[in-house]
Amino acid sequence: MVAIGEMALGFLLPTWWEVEVSVAAALFAIIVCSFFLGFSTGEGVGSCAGDDDPQDLLLGAVAPGDRDKEMVQLKVGSQGSSAYLIKLELLAAKNLIGANINGTSDPYAIITCGTQKRFSSMIPGSRNPIWGEWFNFCVDELPAEINVTIYDWDIIWKSMVLGSVSVPVESEGQTGALWYTLDSSSGQVCLLVKTIKLPVNATGAMNGFAGAVARRRISLDKPGPTVVHQKPGPLQMIFDLPPDEVVEHSYSCALERSFLYHGRMYISAWHICFHSNVVIPFEDVYEIKRSQHAFINPSITIVLCTGSGGHGVPPLGGTEGRVRYKFASFWNRNNTLRALQRAAKNFKEMEATEKKEKIQSALRAKNSSVRSSDNVDEASYVDLPKDEESQPFIKEEVLVGIINEEFPCTAEKFFVELLGDNSKFIHEYRKARKDTNLKIGPWHTANQYKGQVREITFRSICNSPMCPPDTAMTEWQHAILSNDNMNLVFESVQQAHDVPFGSYFEVHSKWVLETKSEDSGILAIKVGAHFKKWCVMQSKIKNSAVHEYKKEAELMLEVAREYLKSLTSREGLNGIASEGDPNT
Repeated sequence: MVAIGEMALGFLLPTWWEVEVSVAAALFAIIVCSFFLGFSTGEGVGSCAGDDDPQDLLLGAVAPGDRDKEMVQLKVGSQGSSAYLIKLELLAAKNLIGANINGTSDPYAIITCGTQKRFSSMIPGSRNPIWGEWFNFCVDELPAEINVTIYDWDIIWKSMVLGSVSVPVESEGQTGALWYTLDSSSGQVCLLVKTIKLPVNATGAMNGFAGAVARRRISLDKPGPTVVHQKPGPLQMIFDLPPDEVVEHSYSCALERSFLYHGRMYISAWHICFHSNVVIPFEDVYEIKRSQHAFINPSITIVLCTGSGGHGVPPLGGTEGRVRYKFASFWNRNNTLRALQRAAKNFKEMEATEKKEKIQSALRAKNSSVRSSDNVDEASYVDLPKDEESQPFIKEEVLVGIINEEFPCTAEKFFVELLGDNSKFIHEYRKARKDTNLKIGPWHTANQYKGQVREITFRSICNSPMCPPDTAMTEWQHAILSNDNMNLVFESVQQAHDVPFGSYFEVHSKWVLETKSEDSGILAIKVGAHFKKWCVMQSKIKNSAVHEYKKEAELMLEVAREYLKSLTSREGLNGIASEGDPNT
């Protein structure tokens, strides 16, 4: 019996080797789980080692309490700035129609103001939902009207309308929380409307999504055709985005709703798109962070700024009135997260650059178009070395050399005879180019630039098949003559108004003439295309701009030589006439 008992214990109790293997396997499993959980469930983009904080990534060094306010200002500025900002808070609803079999509903709201459209989050299984979400709208003038329509979310069938109400906004101020009766058999919605008058320089309406049309309006609000000869991509075919917007990255993933909606995410320089119907502009993004859909399904959550609302489909609810979209089922979640992080950072840098370029362009245009009371026919006699306080007129880094040759003229004579206010050379040159409607402003000094500046406008013939027959042109010119009259720097900035992507770039040029003798000098010409905003045809436009300006400069020098010869001949004839006159 003792032997039988020992044999039974041998079968029932593990050996020491089996205990060691089990403990080792358990420790290994714990370490692996801890590693993956720690790597996958960080609080945000900033949880990556060496990554920037997500809010700093998107909004720079803006204080947390001011980020949403900053986003409103950015959106108003980027879209032409409207005259009034309407802030609508969707607080709650009660006694809604029960659309589900169990007598409840899954309500969400679509709020529209003109062509601007916002989605609220969906509250599952409730006839008395509480939202607490803000939605911002910008309008040119009052009165305006906001429509709130409440739907029942359905997984399979089309969403059912539970009721709607239109709220007129007639003046500035705040209405307080008011209950509005829906146009259905049952239901009310509680809204708070606050209207703020924006600064006087805030003009122009925002259309469509809360920022999604900023790029579209830049492309389409200018006169003349905007033609891009390329095959439309998914952003144009699916989401109806402008033709200059291209896909930088795309990933297979799923949008989290009642269950996962599988589709594809497209990332461009301005938007995050998900097929189908979701179009999120980067300017509305508050935070991009890691999250977890399930233990083995890591995901990405995109939190939107307060007031932006959802885009395309109802988003998920969030804290402080910020809605969010959650994407899962990535093949490589961390790779997608890094791509979104880079795109958000690039957008922020691009936005800051465009804002800076806009200020510089406006400053240059303002100073060049100011009419001086005294028409000075000579350049300002200032030293060539740049003063740190003066502003650069052109972007030196984009220039490439196209001409370096001897020219039969001194620096002083070049400015006085060819560029001076009393010179007819510009008229002769533009006539040779067959330009029309030429208007030349006088040279005058400007506080922001050394030397003198002036503005020229004309209509120029276009030779490109992508362009209209002719286009309106504005050219800002800047001239500096050294104290000893031996060196001249002549700079120009050309802006085409009617060509495709004309508002995206400027043609910068720099002419430097150094006097070498009494009647000649060395002339060096550089030119380049400076892009204020990125566009899909950037490389082609750069090459075309340099090529076209080189032909333009060669013609200009040819006409200048003939013009100077005619002046010399005229001076010779005048001299002979004066010698033959007995009264002289």
